[in-house]
Amino acid sequence: MTAREAVEYIESCGWSETRLGLDRTRELLRALGDPQKKLKFVHVAGSNGKGSTCALLEAVLRAAGLRTGLYISPYIQDFRERIQICGEPIAPERLAAITERVRDIAEAMDDHPSQFELVTAVAMQYFWEQNCGIVALEVGLGGELDSTNAIDAPEAAVITNIGLEHTEYLGSTLAEIASAKAGIIKSGCSAVCYDGAAEATRVIKSVCREHSVPLRVADFAAVHPLAHSLQGQRFEWQGLTLEMPLLGAHQLKNAAVALETLDVLRSRGWSISDEAIERGFRSVSWPARFEVLSRDPLFILDGGHNPQCAEALCAVLREYLPQERFTFLVGVLADKDYPNMLARLAPFAESFVCATPASARALRAEDAAGYIRVALGLPAEAFKSTEDAISAALERGRPIVAFGSLYMAGCIRSELPRVLKSRQRKTCLAARRALTRTERAERSRRICAELAALPEVKSARVILSYLATEDEADLAAFHAWARANGKTLAYPVSYSGGIMSAFAPESPEALETGAYGIRAPVVSRSAAVAPEDIDAVIVPCVGFDADGARIGHGAGYYDRYLPQCKNAVAVLAAFEAQRVPRAVQTEHDRRADIVVTEAGACKTS
Repeated sequence: MTAREAVEYIESCGWSETRLGLDRTRELLRALGDPQKKLKFVHVAGSNGKGSTCALLEAVLRAAGLRTGLYISPYIQDFRERIQICGEPIAPERLAAITERVRDIAEAMDDHPSQFELVTAVAMQYFWEQNCGIVALEVGLGGELDSTNAIDAPEAAVITNIGLEHTEYLGSTLAEIASAKAGIIKSGCSAVCYDGAAEATRVIKSVCREHSVPLRVADFAAVHPLAHSLQGQRFEWQGLTLEMPLLGAHQLKNAAVALETLDVLRSRGWSISDEAIERGFRSVSWPARFEVLSRDPLFILDGGHNPQCAEALCAVLREYLPQERFTFLVGVLADKDYPNMLARLAPFAESFVCATPASARALRAEDAAGYIRVALGLPAEAFKSTEDAISAALERGRPIVAFGSLYMAGCIRSELPRVLKSRQRKTCLAARRALTRTERAERSRRICAELAALPEVKSARVILSYLATEDEADLAAFHAWARANGKTLAYPVSYSGGIMSAFAPESPEALETGAYGIRAPVVSRSAAVAPEDIDAVIVPCVGFDADGARIGHGAGYYDRYLPQCKNAVAVLAAFEAQRVPRAVQTEHDRRADIVVTEAGACKTS
């Protein structure tokens, strides 16, 4: 079984909301040797904020030197995010091997486990195999009958903000829902809860008394805000000045819950220094929760999916971006209270663009847009793909907030850099092509002089360069200098599939028009050059920034080739007109070590 096959198997199994219970999970875990009984946990339930709280706890516990596990749901971009060790997703080979073992057990059971139960079993086995010191364990649905509640008493049972959710399974009142979530409280643990609705807190206190469990209610007043911006917020707690990238007043409340929990763990003998708390909060990462994906243009992603999340989002927008009007990119599930969610966003909206989340429960984009136009009287358009919706939102020229579903959040995080990069590429191409032929010639001459003056280029024996297209920097003068100074001068030859090789032509005439209309060596009249023998690579680009981040022409040949040139300095050559404040980067992009333009050369940071 491969990791992909493991995920396909797990996701082929349905969810079991209608048959909640622990019997199937316990049977799976018994067959695995009850790995959960050999682990320590902080168990976190709640309607909102439980994921953020888990992320904060894990980051601090890891900073304290512990080998940490993190179990969350759903994932944003990669299934493996759900099971993490010290911030690293489960290794593909272990996901495959453990899932195969769990599958064999599950297929022999009379009552087949659900998708979530299978993942929980895989996670418990992995955490035990990896010798986790403590696991931050997020509840999936409810608490008492959730698969994660197959564990024994945790170190701390934590209950975050409670709202009306999953009423068909958990109850129709806050008290009933609180009772379901308080089911994670067991004799022998400590408990912490969010200071929320009084009727919910009364239930939690009653359950704690029943099990003789000490309870701490998070003290929101102990967290004193100091400053905030779109980069993060700073606050004071018990004499410590803490910073975290999570934004919004609601995250300060989640921070208060996490800090109270850390204090409880300290009281139970866990060694957690103030420095660990400071470092953990500063380094925490929790994507798709008022996450600023781009600053220019401003693009904010929030995976909130219920009215409480919508209200929290509105509060952050009022606090951080007062008086602003937004383009909302929304995708919601049909079984959510989307009328209430959208109504709360409406006062902040200039317009809406709608996409369909990747879920069988999704509300069709056309239906969402139609509802917004009729019920809210605001402009709304539907788009067939998330990529099209992102492009349309960017065309509106307003700050963008994507909201409504974690199912769509991962797609947006994947697609947005590509869309922004494509737009930035077009802008940079236009700026380069706007230079006159005379301007390009003069600036190319100066770039060639700057390249020849670089110590790293002067000392190079083998140089990989490129042959310019009409509107690029013409490096002919530099190539003449390199040949005159005894350098081996190679040029790229591109093949399908993004493969690039280097060849040194036997003479300047041993060239032909190759891929994409670019002059390239005639292979039969050239010597192959191994990438490890190259001392300097002159890298072309469409756009770049001061840090050496570059926007290529789109095929990614250099980004694949540069890592092979282990001994080479990467020198970016371009016109100043191609400079941007910050070049959009995607996963495999490679930065240059030195940037050379007609204005001079500088090493990148």
